Amino acid sequence: MHEIGMCESVLDAVERRAQGRPVDAVTIRVGTLLRVVPDAFAQAFAMVAAGGVADGATPDLVYVPVQGRCRDCAQTFESDEPTPACPSCGSVRVARQGGDDLVLESIRYRPTPRAER
Repeated sequence: MHEIGMCESVLDAVERRAQGRPVDAVTIRVGTLLRVVPDAFAQAFAMVAAGGVADGATPDLVYVPVQGRCRDCAQTFESDEPTPACPSCGSVRVARQGGDDLVLESIRYRPTPRAER
């Protein structure tokens, strides 16, 4: 389950930025080439976050497609396939870019109760 390693990396970044503040949710940009299974990622995140600032936090995944450019017809397109074929001419001579992202995009903190006066 490669999601555990990804979650550990994300959690390291979350903990550095949170500086002890409790985290409610995180948004992560993840490339489609990484083939992340949402349920597996959520389970792995819960496991690695247990007992820390992100314990109980919800991971929200935003998928980033591969950007492709056909070397035969110059068509540009997006795909979630690791070896995409050009949708215009069917060629597999495609230059691809991206789709392998793993970026912590945002952190939402839990509201802290106000101190009574």
